[in-house]
Parts: sequence; C-alpha cells; structure tokens
Amino acid sequence: MSLYVGIDLGTSSVKLLLTDAQGNIINTVTREYPLYFPQPGWSEQKPEDWCEGTLSGLAELITGYDPAEVAGIAVAGQMHGLVVLDEEDRVIRPAILWNDGRTEEETDYLNEVIGRSVLSQRTANIAFAGFTAPKILWMRKHEPENFEKIRKIMLPKDYINYVLTGVHACDYSDASGMLLLDVEHKCWSEEMLEVCGIRREQMPALFESYEVIGTVKPEIAKRLGFRDDVKVAAGAGDNAAAAVGTGVVGNGGCNISLGTSGTIFVTLDHFAVDPNNALHAFAHADGGYHLMGCMLSAASCNQWLCKTVLHTDSYSAEQAQIQPEALGNNHVYFLPYLMGERSPINDVNARGTLIGMTMDTRREDLVQAVLEGVAFAIRDSFEVARSLGIEIPSSRLCGGGAQSPLWRKIFANILGIPLETVKTEQGPGYGGAILAMVACGEYASVQEAAKALTEVSEVTMPDPELTRRYDEQYRKFRKIYPALKQIFPEIR
Repeated sequence: MSLYVGIDLGTSSVKLLLTDAQGNIINTVTREYPLYFPQPGWSEQKPEDWCEGTLSGLAELITGYDPAEVAGIAVAGQMHGLVVLDEEDRVIRPAILWNDGRTEEETDYLNEVIGRSVLSQRTANIAFAGFTAPKILWMRKHEPENFEKIRKIMLPKDYINYVLTGVHACDYSDASGMLLLDVEHKCWSEEMLEVCGIRREQMPALFESYEVIGTVKPEIAKRLGFRDDVKVAAGAGDNAAAAVGTGVVGNGGCNISLGTSGTIFVTLDHFAVDPNNALHAFAHADGGYHLMGCMLSAASCNQWLCKTVLHTDSYSAEQAQIQPEALGNNHVYFLPYLMGERSPINDVNARGTLIGMTMDTRREDLVQAVLEGVAFAIRDSFEVARSLGIEIPSSRLCGGGAQSPLWRKIFANILGIPLETVKTEQGPGYGGAILAMVACGEYASVQEAAKALTEVSEVTMPDPELTRRYDEQYRKFRKIYPALKQIFPEIR
C-alpha cells in the first residue's frame, strides 16, 4: 500500500495529513509557530520555525504506520512571502509575509511609475502590497547589505521543498503571486526581474504543481524511515491547492475559501485577465489558469470580534443568538478591512469599520454584521467575475469559516447561488496529497484525481426572498467604502 503526505504551510501553523491512494485520511498532525509584528503593519515569520514544525510533524504523522510505504509528498503554502537565502543557502532574514503592509511606497512605484498597464502586460497583474516584488524592492532600499547577500529568492512552501530535497523550485500557481512571472507564458519575466534588480539565476526553477522536483534527501529519509525514492511534487499556493482539494479543477469551477484570509477562485482552461486587474490572473495547480479575488481578513474578522472585543472563543454560542428573521434586516454594516484590503479595491489604508449602530444595537447585531460584511466583500469580487461574462451557477465552500451553518446560509443568500461543501474538507493539505498522488502516477491527471477523490456532502441553497433582502443591503454596503476612502489615510 502506498501512502501520501499533504502539507499545508499556513500562517499560524503547519498541518500535515497522511492518506492512502483512495484519498482516505488516516492521520493528521498540526504544529503551531509564532508570528512576529516588528512594527505596526509588519508581519514576519522565521523559516526555521516552519522547518522544525514540518520535520517534527512528519515524524509524528507516520508514528504507528510503516514509513516505507510513503511514496510521495506535496506542500501547499501561504503565498507571496519573501524568503531569501545566501550563497550557502542560509536564511538571511525572517520571511516577510503575505499580510505585511510595509510596501505601500514600493507598490505605488510599481503601479504609478512602471505603470499598471505595463505590469499587466508583463505579469497579467498589477502590484499589491502583499505581493513579493514590492517586498524585494523594499529590501533593496531599506536593507541593502542583506539584499546583496541574496543568492536565491523563494516562497514559503518552496523553502520546505528545499529542506526536503535540496532543490530550489517553485510551481506556477505560487509563482503567479510574485509579480515576477509572465503568467500567460509560464516563465519568469526578464523585464520584471530587471525592475527589481535581481538576476534569473537567483530565481528557482519552475514546474507544474503535480511535477516531481526531486526525492527526499538521504539524511531526512533515514531520520524518518522513508525509502530513498520518496518523490516530492512542486506543490502549490494554498488557494490553488484548496481548489484541488475541493475538486474545483478544469474549466468553469468556483471555490470560496474562508480561512484567515478569504478568496473566491474561478477556474479556466485558458488564460484570461480582468482588464481592470481587480482580480488576480494566476496559473492553476491543474495545469490551467484561474481568476482570484483575495480579501486579507475573512474568518479572522470573526475571531477578532469574538476573542479580542467580546472576550469569548465560543463562536457557535455567539451565532446562536442571531434569529432567522434578523438575516437581511441588520442595520449595522461592517467593512472587513482589518489589514487593509486587496481585491478588488487594492487599498492598504482601508480599515475595518462598524457603521450604523444605535442605542438599541445588540451584541448579536455586531456578530451578524461581521459575518455579513465578509460575505459582502467576497461578493465584490464575485461581481467583477460576472462582469467579465463568467457564469458562476454554484460554488464549493471551504476553510474554517465554512464549518458554520449560519455563515454558509448568509453566503448562499448574499451570492444568490447554491454552496457545496465536500465530504473531505482538509483544504490545501488534501490538495497537496492529491498532487503527490498524481506526481507518483496513481492518477493520470489532477482532474482525474479530483473527480475520483472529492465528493459533495451538503448543499446550502439560497432563499429567493432572503436573497432579495440581501441584494438591497449589498447596494448600501457598496456605498460605505467610497464614502470613507479619503478619510482612511488620515486615521492610520
């Protein structure tokens, strides 16, 4: 029997899962690690913490099982983070993460001086503060000594792949979010490398997500009891891997993820770009392409309200106070921009906002407003996709927030489409395991594997009357950010 390992290198923890060739999950392990905020708006982690968590997690994951049966591994990971190695492959500085907001000046330079149209032509995207290229420019300006030491530029999950194999590699889906990849032609953009002052040899080799980049290094194989031919696939960015794990592959699929961040992920079998660049145009882990809207704070908004403001971690108890008749009738609105925002407004100055409160506003009204505000913000990107003529008749829903029946109901009615949850909901980690299976030849393609291994467990249908009420509320929601946009920079 062959076993496969899927690894989800997240922002707060690494989650590892062990599956058989039929996709049955037989063990899971989670290792948490710290997140550092050296200055307001900054967000960093130590790659060494990822490494320690992953290797110790692997050892625990296979405890009680025959490690010689492990055939393949694939890592899915948080996107955009800047990992830099010196000539001896040592980490130069802590990784600057996807939700770091220090690069406003560099982002403006790329968009305004290099130009949005030029960026879109070269990379299919414009600059966002979370992307990797602005981080490189920031490092060149503010840490020139460290910048001069750079031998290799990597993304978070690629550092884990390097630790496992000794190979500097990156897949197309993750590379798409660097603003250094020519997404349409799937190659590094020489022009963008020049803009950032880096050379081609400093970049990793490129692979499809399901391709083998190498085998586990002998010393790690010996340490874990693996065979010496355990294959490591290139892996994928977390959102692409989550889409694979929920079966959203091929043309015309949609996946909405409610994790720390939130995404709407629309699959295509051909390259396409939003002419206004409100949505990201990226490669998909199945070999195709996708459009994606990303909001920086999704389920983390609910966590912030409950834990930080209301001092409770009983999310279900808070939501139980919201009565069915309150849905679509809330007078409180919430802008979920706690970390600034990416899609579709691209505004690092935007801030979370509760508006509409009166003397009769209750605790549950605030909880409801946060749940609705996140769904309204996802609908902003949903509407951009529809404006491009893309039909989205239904969507899969995954992530921690998808475990809430109330939140599923709110989303289904704010979007006005059926939402499907899958039987095995392990997100990026499960997608990683599927990619490992394809890399090892268990399945001929990602599409074939996803079809065989993912199954819908529940469908949440919209209610026409509730959808109508939410349509009216959404029209009001859309007016709040434009009214406050000019104020946000003054209250940073």
